Amino acid sequence: MLGNKILGGALALTLTAMGGAALAEYPEKPVSFVVPWPPGDLEDVLTRMIAEDFQAEYGVSAAVVNKPGGGGGPFPGAIEVANAPADGYTIGSFIIAVPVVGPQIGIPELNPDPFEPLGNFLTYPFVIASKGDAPYADMAGLADYAKENDVVLGHFGAPLVPTQVTFGLAKTLGFSFASDAAFDALDCNTLASGDADVINTTLQLILPCLDDVKVLASIGSERIPLTPDAPTVAELAPDLDVALWNGLFVHKDTPQDVREKIIAVAKKTVMSERAQKLAAETGALVYWQSAEEVSAQIKKDIKTTGAIETLLSE
Repeated sequence: MLGNKILGGALALTLTAMGGAALAEYPEKPVSFVVPWPPGDLEDVLTRMIAEDFQAEYGVSAAVVNKPGGGGGPFPGAIEVANAPADGYTIGSFIIAVPVVGPQIGIPELNPDPFEPLGNFLTYPFVIASKGDAPYADMAGLADYAKENDVVLGHFGAPLVPTQVTFGLAKTLGFSFASDAAFDALDCNTLASGDADVINTTLQLILPCLDDVKVLASIGSERIPLTPDAPTVAELAPDLDVALWNGLFVHKDTPQDVREKIIAVAKKTVMSERAQKLAAETGALVYWQSAEEVSAQIKKDIKTTGAIETLLSE
């Protein structure tokens, strides 16, 4: 009888311990925010702000892990998030290409799309730019010049949305680039070195030399305050109107309570004074867009990119 009581007590203690482990509140260990690009651009800077605030709020280590895609797209980082447990300890900070392009290009880990958005927080001030001494000052001039001369385009990856938009705009204007190349970073040095004649990149990466380059157009539907004279691609070719955004994503099986804790911090961070100051300094849009709105945006963007693909195949 005594033995049964001892066994019963031991079993109760075991179940209590197991129950305590099962009910452990998120987060209880380090959290990684995966950015599929090198450090320094807007998505990296803002994600680091979110990670800092996450660490301060919950008292666990939170860090950004940069996983560049080698010029072929931001997919190694996305694959890492897809393969991680769906527990909220590995969070993706993804550009539009991950949910819109990723499932389309034959990567098993990304098809079907394994992610669901927590929310978008950034619209890039993305531009098409050339050296300051280029013999053209706008896209029409580039089109005329490229019909008689070789022009090399530098981009972040051929399958990516801004690259496809740039190719689509060139076709609409009646020219094509002589060649193109992918880079992990597209900045002042890319143009100064002559590695590319024209680049499509975020304004953040060429801010240090903005007075020495020509911004031919911006990608999106609204002109960038820092380059108000540069028309948008949407002005030049309305069918190519697509915004280049970045958001937080988790595996679709991630519990809702975990999502809500991440969202609470991220939403507060991006609306903070320091984040909004960054927006004003760089021409970016920094905000919080809900998961439901992001899902609708993704559907719209898939439709637009499909139309661009059709244009380029004609």
